[in-house]
Amino acid sequence: MDLFDVLSLIGGLALFLFGMNLMGSALEKKAGGQLKTLLEKMTNNPIKGLLLGLGVTAVIQSSSATTVMLVGFVNSGIMTLHQAIYTIMGANIGTTVTAWLLSLTQISGSSLFLKLLKPSSFTPVLALIGIIMYMFLKNDKKKDTGMILLGFAVLMTGMDSMSAAVAGLKNVPAFTNLLTVFSNPILGVLAGAILTAIIQSSSASVGILQALSSTGTITYSSALPIIMGQNIGTCVTAMISSVGANKNARRTSLVHLYFNLVGTIALLIVFYTLNTFIGFAFVNTAIDAKGIATVHTIFNLLCTLILLPFGRLLEKMAYITIPDKEEKEEYQMLDERLLATPAVAVERCKDTVTSMAQISVSTIKQALNNFDSYTAKIGEEVRAGEAKVDQYEDHLGTYLVKLSALDMTHADSNETTKLLHILGDFERISDHAVNVIESAEEMKDKHSEFSGVAKHEINSMIGAVNEILDLALDAFCNENLNSAFLVEPLEQVVDYLRDTIKKNHITRLRKNECTIELGFILSDLITNLERVADHCSNIAGCMLEMTHEGLDIHEYLRNVKNGEIKEFNEAYNRYMKKYSIA
Repeated sequence: MDLFDVLSLIGGLALFLFGMNLMGSALEKKAGGQLKTLLEKMTNNPIKGLLLGLGVTAVIQSSSATTVMLVGFVNSGIMTLHQAIYTIMGANIGTTVTAWLLSLTQISGSSLFLKLLKPSSFTPVLALIGIIMYMFLKNDKKKDTGMILLGFAVLMTGMDSMSAAVAGLKNVPAFTNLLTVFSNPILGVLAGAILTAIIQSSSASVGILQALSSTGTITYSSALPIIMGQNIGTCVTAMISSVGANKNARRTSLVHLYFNLVGTIALLIVFYTLNTFIGFAFVNTAIDAKGIATVHTIFNLLCTLILLPFGRLLEKMAYITIPDKEEKEEYQMLDERLLATPAVAVERCKDTVTSMAQISVSTIKQALNNFDSYTAKIGEEVRAGEAKVDQYEDHLGTYLVKLSALDMTHADSNETTKLLHILGDFERISDHAVNVIESAEEMKDKHSEFSGVAKHEINSMIGAVNEILDLALDAFCNENLNSAFLVEPLEQVVDYLRDTIKKNHITRLRKNECTIELGFILSDLITNLERVADHCSNIAGCMLEMTHEGLDIHEYLRNVKNGEIKEFNEAYNRYMKKYSIA
């Protein structure tokens, strides 16, 4: 093996790692919708949890990425530690798919079918299709498919380059002697663990081992402990990811480590004990890429079968390592680890904005419905609600900006834009709740009271605003476009009520039936109510515009105000009758 072989090996390794990363990222992006569906099916059932981990890892081709996701889920409170345990077990099985794909590089035979199965035969075709789809097609989903094909082609090209570069090592005595050292189980496990910890991918380190196996000098006795060590080394990524997370998230990364450590120790003891008494004939024979894939799969399947009944024990080990203290466990509202999986991060943001929206609407309703019966306790609760909404808005705004900069599907990008637009409106609604409660405080401090007629008018407007809040919340939380459509006619009614109440107040003022001081409070109150309705209109308009991408919301509103939409007129007249102050 000369200098040029070393350079070819380095180049092949670079292509291999880049191709794996490219393909994994493209698969993850392509599978955004499926990942969200799988996420929704998280369960305490061990078998379903195991299948979940297997499915996600088979899709994104990385058990490390899956485990990092799980750390983020547990840290955010989406998932419990107990649920994550079984999903980790499934992830270890799912990661074996890559080794089977890579084993195709060492297919040999003269038949046409076997030649077609060799990556060197079909990879150029996949690369050509991939580059055409990526460069010339406009559809994002098809471009993602092209990127997957390109990633796979680069991955396989890198694998072939590595195999060709190391072919000369079979004639190097030092290399053969080095492999003999790894027949020692402890040294072999350490070598596999260190290599995988450095490149942070068990799939990649298994691929490197498969490339080296093409020399024909690696035996089962050398490969077996290295493969087991690779499973331990892949835990490093999750351990690093858990730094700064809450206790249960750190326990999740420990469960991943304990699962692979216990499985490796148990299977090493069983295998070498049986080998001592029985003497397996295959131990000193050369292993190929298919053999490595087989050992990798059997090891992970056996680990899972042995430890599946002991999920609670793994959980207890994690609790012993990181014990509970008196303080309450806190979950992060949004975990940056989830940004590694944009589709899941978008779903988490939507859930968080939904929580914020519910608090915001609850806060303004509490202020409105207790305007006449204000107490200091209500004032504190409204201000606490507004402060909580502000906290949500700060976290979400920063997080969504980071998320919007990532490479996402068109649907996820649209959802992120929608959330950024809607976020500010819900935050402003809670601000108006504080303004309303300040008006109530002023009236109580001055022992003022509106006349019976003014109260009736205000209550009608409050009723209309309560309903428009319900419609806007339903439109956003449940993506109910019928509710979104009804917001605008009701907002027009709220505008009419504001103008009418102002005129009526001026009339009462001229008749000395009201005071200028109360007039200021009344004006502040109905202005806040009208602005709440405006924000609800913004939310509904955004929902309609983002759902119907071709809709020009400004033109739509112009048509509405010109009376060109029959359904709008019917809804407007119905609300006018319902909230009449005549």
